[in-house]
Parts: sequence; C-alpha cells; structure tokens
Amino acid sequence: MLISIDINSNGVTMNDKEIEETTFKDLKLKEKDIEEFLRQNIGTIFTDEDLLVVGQQTTDTQNGRSDLIAVDSNGNLVLIEIKRDKDDSSSRKEPLEIQAIRYAASLAMINTPDELVDKIYQHYIQKYENTNETELTSNEKAKRNLNDFLESFNIKNNFNKRQRIVLISSSFDEYTLSAVSWLISNNVDISCYGLKPIKTNNETYIEVDKILPPKKLENYYIGIKDKQQNIKDSKKSDINRTTLPNMKKLFEWGIIKKGDRIRIKDSDNSTAIVEDSKFVKYQDEKMKFNEWGQAIKGWSSINIYAWTILEEKNKTLDELRQEKITELEENHNKTLEDE
Repeated sequence: MLISIDINSNGVTMNDKEIEETTFKDLKLKEKDIEEFLRQNIGTIFTDEDLLVVGQQTTDTQNGRSDLIAVDSNGNLVLIEIKRDKDDSSSRKEPLEIQAIRYAASLAMINTPDELVDKIYQHYIQKYENTNETELTSNEKAKRNLNDFLESFNIKNNFNKRQRIVLISSSFDEYTLSAVSWLISNNVDISCYGLKPIKTNNETYIEVDKILPPKKLENYYIGIKDKQQNIKDSKKSDINRTTLPNMKKLFEWGIIKKGDRIRIKDSDNSTAIVEDSKFVKYQDEKMKFNEWGQAIKGWSSINIYAWTILEEKNKTLDELRQEKITELEENHNKTLEDE
C-alpha cells in the first residue's frame, strides 16, 4: 500500500492525491508491450548486475517461443519469461514455470558462444541493430559484442555452465509460487519478480518487487554483542555494506563532482563529462549515466559503478566508494574506542 502525504511545519499529514493500483489490462497493455519495455530497460529489474540481451521470441525445435534470453556476467544464459498477470498464466495450456523449465532445457544445449550467435544472437542483432553503419554482418557484429562481453568478465571458459530462469508478472498464482519455492530449495536458479502498475493523478509508475527467492532470514537477525567490545548502542555507523551508496551520495561525499572527466573501463573514446548525479555529456549529447555506459559497451544493462573510472584518480567509482566506506567505518570505530 502507498500512502500519499504532505510534509510541512505542522508535521506529516495526508493529502488528497489519489494513488491506486491498476493493471496492465486496464492500461490496455499487452504482454508484448511489457516484454518490449523490459527488453529496452532490463536494468530496471537487474540493477546490480550486467546483462547482455541476445534473443527475443526465440523458437525451439518444438515451436515453443521464449520471451527474452540474456547472458549474465558469470557466463550463464538467462531465460526471462513474462506474463501480464496470473489470469494470463492460468489461461495457458501449460503452467508458466513448466514452460520456462522446458525453454531453459533447450538453452542448456548451447555449448559455445559461436553456437549462441549462430542460433540466436545474430537474428536479434539483425532485428534491432543497424549494421549498415559498419562493414560487419549481423553474425560478425554479434560475435564481436558477445566476445567483448565475455572477455570483459573473463568468463569465456565458463560459458553456459548453468542456466537461470526469471519469471516476471504483475501477479503469480499460488501453484507457481509453490513450485518455484520447491525448485529453489532444490538448487534450481529460478526467481520471480513482480511488476505492478500504479497510478496517481495523471502519472503511472511501475513497482518492482523481487518475490522469490526471499532474503535470507539471517540478514535480519541482530547478533549478541560481545561484552569485551566497548561499543555503545546509542552510536552506530550509518554505513550498510549491503546497501551501497548511490550516485547522489558520492556527490555529497565529494568523490565525484560536476565537470569531472570519466570513462568506461577497457573502452577507448568513452570519456564523458559529469553534469550532475544523473547525467553526463558524451560527444555533445546529454545522457544518463547508465545510458552512456550501455551505449559504450553495447550491453542491455551495466553496473555503472563497477565500470566508470574517474580519470583524476584512475579508479572506478565502486573502488572509490568502498574506500570511503572503509574510512568512515575506521573513523567510527576509533571514536568508539576513544570514548
């Protein structure tokens, strides 16, 4: 539930802005519309990893069609199956999770990067990328993109050792959630993500929620304090390594600022100028950080902190923020010891 509020000198009050849950069906959006949105914005789901989308509506030998196929930074093939809602899933002759397992089994038959290019990726390149700008054929461009991606993570020798399944829908039925939970408990790499549209006045948002697998319960436990440690409960560090600082925080810390020159690791002619915490200027074009990184690498999503190098320091933003976190933690611990 979302509650709209106003914050003013009188504190917090409810306001009259109407926030309501809606459905993709009410918004006149079809499954193919959601699929295309995800194809173009896969980083909205996978915010903490790099993915290269290599296929859409790929047909297997039994005429089954998988929605999206990607390669992750571990060399795994990722099958992404999308349904508008649980009603769409239940109307199909085959349960969503069973359909996905069947498609994933087909992906397990792909043994080499060249085989992925020949069977799937070159057709995706031919459909979505303009190869007329270069002398490369669709097959050649697909091989170059895939090899660059695999070499960037040093995973050419680890290609497709495992397959992942991602199910995406605005709602799931209980049978699907039960089956996926059982598969997870038996070490199948499968997950469920909820995409739910929300309307407020004339604006529409999408709420993204990872449903399965859940966070480990241990992540929420509070341990017993060692009596030998001189730690005061009233003064705790505000740094949490499981939730790393975002770009806005890096600006507040002075790690990165307007006018800084940055580039993408291992990429020539990628230097951009920082505009603010959201935008850079690259070749006279204003772009979001992620859009710039994706354009340089040719990937569908990118962990911009791991790949952006601040030229002045010759370190990635991730390295610089980790150093800052360590510094803050050390200062915090020193303060506690001194008290």
